[in-house]
Amino acid sequence: MKCRVCGNSENNKRYEVKEMMFGFRDTFTYFQCAKCGCLQILEFPIDMTKYYPPNYYSFSAIPQKVKNPIKRVLRRLRDRYAIFNKGLIGKIVYSYYPEESLKIFSYISLDEKSTILDIGCGNGLLLYTLKEAGFKNLLGLDPYIKENIEYKNGLKILKKSIHEFKETEGNWDLVMFHHSFEHIPDPLETCQATSRLLAKNGICLIRIPTVSSYAWEHYRENWVQLDAPRHFFLHSIESISLLAKMANLTLDKVVYDSTEFQFWGSEQYLRDIPLHDPRSYDKNPEKPIFSEEEINSFKEKAKELNSKKKGDSCAFFLRKR
Repeated sequence: MKCRVCGNSENNKRYEVKEMMFGFRDTFTYFQCAKCGCLQILEFPIDMTKYYPPNYYSFSAIPQKVKNPIKRVLRRLRDRYAIFNKGLIGKIVYSYYPEESLKIFSYISLDEKSTILDIGCGNGLLLYTLKEAGFKNLLGLDPYIKENIEYKNGLKILKKSIHEFKETEGNWDLVMFHHSFEHIPDPLETCQATSRLLAKNGICLIRIPTVSSYAWEHYRENWVQLDAPRHFFLHSIESISLLAKMANLTLDKVVYDSTEFQFWGSEQYLRDIPLHDPRSYDKNPEKPIFSEEEINSFKEKAKELNSKKKGDSCAFFLRKR
């Protein structure tokens, strides 16, 4: 069991993990590197088709334009506030209807002309939101969509991997992976390709689950974000730092953004309840298996862990050297 990140083969620990999102319960062997901490699948499955059915969330989420013109304007102002931290009306709307997924962009110096490339974006839901918020130079790549997509607002999603995309190297202010990097079988080569695509002082944003967390330490094989076999690599702070260095990138910042999902999802797995099971917390609102008090407790615990840098999900900001 040789680590694919740092090359260590001594004292690595093995884990047997079940597929539990859809409840197939197929078992896969993972191991954690004793040196850099990266948790990784021992053998890549030959065919992953079974584990990415049509109802997999990144393929089934279809962007929808808000038809009501007033709501569309208010949503745009809210989203621009989340990204740029500017606008009184947007701030007010955000206080009532927050869009926390966009707050991560407030850590980057962006403007409407910034060039943004999203790798592994599925149907492009996040990019579509950015386009509606006013960003002009956006592009998505995903090798697993059925065909190229072009939305009416001009957003394009190409059926390509990052290794097939070579025509605009050195042009991108931001290259981002929103919960797609952990699905990639060649993280070093992907980081190196990203480095070539970035403009001078460009930023690579990687949002992933991390083993540098309480949830992994507490739940181990039942940690919901391990997500076997779709997640090939569950990185530590150390393993991301090593990849960055080998790809001529520098780790600038780590922002923890975990949620209550780390608790209710993992607790379900302890009870042998898959995410897509009818009994699942988000599938059965009439008879939830967790009380409102329990969910609120999970939310508070997530906030506490984020503040202590022990949440199970975070955003890595890597800058081109």
